[in-house]
Formats: sequence, C-alpha cells, structure tokens
Amino acid sequence: MYVCICHGITEKDIQKAARSGVNTISKLAAETGATTGCGSCADMAEDILRQQTLQHDFLQVLSPQKTQFA
Repeated sequence: MYVCICHGITEKDIQKAARSGVNTISKLAAETGATTGCGSCADMAEDILRQQTLQHDFLQVLSPQKTQFA
C-alpha cells in the first residue's frame, strides 16, 4: 500500500527502513523522503514505523542474540 504518494513510499519501504535501524519520523524522512512533500502521510507513516519498531523490539526480547565468547 502506498503511504506517501508524493514520493511513492510504500508500507513495505517504511518497514524495511525500520528494520535497518530507522526509529524516528525525522530519520524516516531523511532515509526515504516520506513526509517531506505535502505531509499528509505523516500520521500513517509514524504508525507503521512505531508498529514495526515495537515488533522488532518484541522479537529481540523473545530471542536475544547469543553472547559470543572469545
């Protein structure tokens, strides 16, 4: 689904950005251009970003990375 029509940013683009470490709307704007046109997508983009970040955090709690011993 398209979220930002001005820049052709989809829900999947936002999810991918979140998985790569983007965790704020300003970082999302810098990374993808979303919210930098007319701005009408800001609420939806922020909701998707928050949902993806929460999901990522939840999965990290369920399966923390194993400690590497040297």
